[in-house]
Amino acid sequence: MDGLEPKDTADSAPSVIDRYFTRWYRTDMKGKQCEDHCILQHSNRLCVVTLAETHPILQNGRAVKSINYQISNGCSRLSNKVSGKSKRGGQFLTDFAPLCRITCTDETEYTIYSCIRGRLLEVNENILETPSLLLEKPATEGYVAVILPKFEESKSITENLLSREQFEQVVSKRGAAESQPS
Repeated sequence: MDGLEPKDTADSAPSVIDRYFTRWYRTDMKGKQCEDHCILQHSNRLCVVTLAETHPILQNGRAVKSINYQISNGCSRLSNKVSGKSKRGGQFLTDFAPLCRITCTDETEYTIYSCIRGRLLEVNENILETPSLLLEKPATEGYVAVILPKFEESKSITENLLSREQFEQVVSKRGAAESQPS
């Protein structure tokens, strides 16, 4: 057949994430180098908070020891309860509201933040039982939380976030700065 063989369509088809979600990024959360978060925004306004591939938890073969959604004595993200079509009762989050604290086996602790304003719809309880999901599938089964921005704010929530291209520029500048002799 002239050396032309049909390409495997699974290799060229975009993933569900790439097809239905727009990736947004927040770099160096709270001024902490490389603590990058990724927000997957669906066309229906839902936003899924995940770790960006550059986050220290996903680097250097780290392992997760524990994940804690208990933010303070009076606030646990696990006690969040939403009901009804308008998702009443969900905790309201600001841009820098902590979602959880992740402790690695080397005892380093990272706080994961919401990055956007909105109502907390759910936290991923699966990562409590299987913390390795955070490392193995951070953009899918290892997500941290789902947030619904207010309708009137859904267009403006991305103003403080970086697009994929902008994020890649920040990461490449970081790499260039690290490779510079001091």
